[in-house]
Amino acid sequence: MKSSLLSLLLLPGLAWAEPSMELVQTLKASVVKVHTVTKTGGHGVGTGVVVSPDHIATNCHVLASAAGITIRKFGENHAPVAMKADWKHDVCLLKFQGLPLTPVALGDSGKLAYEQPVFSIGFPGGVPRPQVTTGKIKALYAYDDSQIIRTNASFRMGASGSPLLDAQGRLVGISTFKSPGRDAYYYNVPVQWVQALLSAPETTTVQQEDVPLWAVPEEVRPFFMRVVPPMQAENWPELLKVAEAWSVREPGSAEAWYYLAMAHQKLDHTEQAIANFHKALTLNNQHAASLHELGLLASRQGDQAGVEQIRLALNRIDAELADELGQAIARVQ
Repeated sequence: MKSSLLSLLLLPGLAWAEPSMELVQTLKASVVKVHTVTKTGGHGVGTGVVVSPDHIATNCHVLASAAGITIRKFGENHAPVAMKADWKHDVCLLKFQGLPLTPVALGDSGKLAYEQPVFSIGFPGGVPRPQVTTGKIKALYAYDDSQIIRTNASFRMGASGSPLLDAQGRLVGISTFKSPGRDAYYYNVPVQWVQALLSAPETTTVQQEDVPLWAVPEEVRPFFMRVVPPMQAENWPELLKVAEAWSVREPGSAEAWYYLAMAHQKLDHTEQAIANFHKALTLNNQHAASLHELGLLASRQGDQAGVEQIRLALNRIDAELADELGQAIARVQ
């Protein structure tokens, strides 16, 4: 067995309990609904979170083209007096005077790990009360001076700007954008960019100064976004092309090697696929998706001992995916 699998078998199992009602209720008091009115009279809704006294963080795209902005909490409306904006990273801070709300604790987005439990609180669909969604970190993508966080904690319109929180209730990211399609990928920008804005200059306008990273033309989008369309469309030659370019540009990215392996696997390049899945695990031994695919490949090759070793390793980091592996193997036997 590869050393990456041996190291996984030696890791302690991951445990996760739902956040306590007490913690959730405390955090909900710091999460607000953001209302905007456009110059044409339209109405928009998003989510914000108090990150320091008199400052609420949200996504800039929630505020874009707004002629008026208010936040509502505990039956009261509050209007900001200034804002700070990082349009490229889609993070904005609204400043208030005498805002009677408590900031959440800020975490460290640089210490996040794959399969780490997280949860978010927001207003999906503009619901009247904040809703909680739980999940895990499924991928981390290096970008500029930090990393984009992908989770399986879903969100939809109205929840843009929701806080992404770790098990202790510390803010680690802001729910920002998702990929198209039914099996969407959900992306969060890191709290590090919120922290950087706290010392940035203020403005009193909402004039958009830059295109957010997720809205630039397809050919210049980050690789982690460019692999999604061919993956969803099952266009394996195109996925191979994009993933090869990604692995050359970012050879230290486990995700690049995972998508390269997926392309090779679907094109029946089995040996290359196995080597690249192991490369992903060498770079990140918590890469559950690579383990899952290696388990399927071992099953097809009749390596039952290898399947069991992989299943045990996978079970220690993602029990649900380990169950899916067992079910997938059972269906083809």
